[in-house]
Amino acid sequence: MMIRRPASTSIALAATTLAAALLLTACGGDSSAKGTDGKLDVVASFYPMEYLAAQIGGEHVKVTDLTAPRVEPHDLELTAKQVAAVKKAGAVVYLKGLQPTVDKAVAGSSTKHVVDAAAASPLEDHHLAEGHTEGDGHDHDGAAGDPHIWLDPTRYATVAKSVGAEFAKADPAHAEDYRKNTDDLVARLTALDEEFKAGLKDAGSRTFVTSHAAFGYLAEHYGLTQVAINGVDPESEPTPARLADVQKAAKDNGVTTIFFETLVSPKLAETVAKDLGLKTAVLDPLEGVKDPAKDDYLTVMRQNLANLRAALGATTS
Repeated sequence: MMIRRPASTSIALAATTLAAALLLTACGGDSSAKGTDGKLDVVASFYPMEYLAAQIGGEHVKVTDLTAPRVEPHDLELTAKQVAAVKKAGAVVYLKGLQPTVDKAVAGSSTKHVVDAAAASPLEDHHLAEGHTEGDGHDHDGAAGDPHIWLDPTRYATVAKSVGAEFAKADPAHAEDYRKNTDDLVARLTALDEEFKAGLKDAGSRTFVTSHAAFGYLAEHYGLTQVAINGVDPESEPTPARLADVQKAAKDNGVTTIFFETLVSPKLAETVAKDLGLKTAVLDPLEGVKDPAKDDYLTVMRQNLANLRAALGATTS
């Protein structure tokens, strides 16, 4: 025999169920943003975005980095599995224009919570400096402007705030933790900025030569001049005229060191250094970290500072 509930009882049960659902939504945010483990499922495009996501998300997020360690991010081609991961992510943190394959995947996804670092800290054009000859690199894989905003700690902090705010929207139940983690990270980046200011204030030279025009924001923020052999694309080839400009700039400014980086071949920088009788050293653009178990953004940036101080003749202890 079917037992019929009174209409008033059914209405009360429905109201209770609806209220519970609304409460769950209010506390948990967008349930589709979380994985089966209850964590916010975050996809980051490459190391600087992964670092922000992990530092700000902490124990409440699961972060997938689309660019593996030791892989040059400009060379990234997404697999079908990675494209699917972007589409089902609870949140995406990327830098539009740096990796066209990622841009396409994000544009084709319905992910509600997306942080574009280039929108948080608008990009600027940076010339190669000293001559501005062919290969200035105003276009970076289709992007207008230099994408390397994370090399200025103050700009990176601005992006961090956008990440924290978006995570709080995606997962309101842990919004306070995201805010605290963001504040902690911004404080560390502010301290790093002060270290760079103090460490470079008495540099004997203000000009440095690097293989890849990645350091325009850093140079601009700390009153330095970057002379780059290549444009913002590290795989580009400089013209003979560009090489002549670099050699002249090095001689005119008393440059002692030609900087190369970790994820691309140092041969070009070594050739230029040999021709000029100069030293070589690493200035890491932090597009990836070779050994994440040993290094992170802060340790690599501090090593960059030490290498710049040595090359520029800074004497502050």
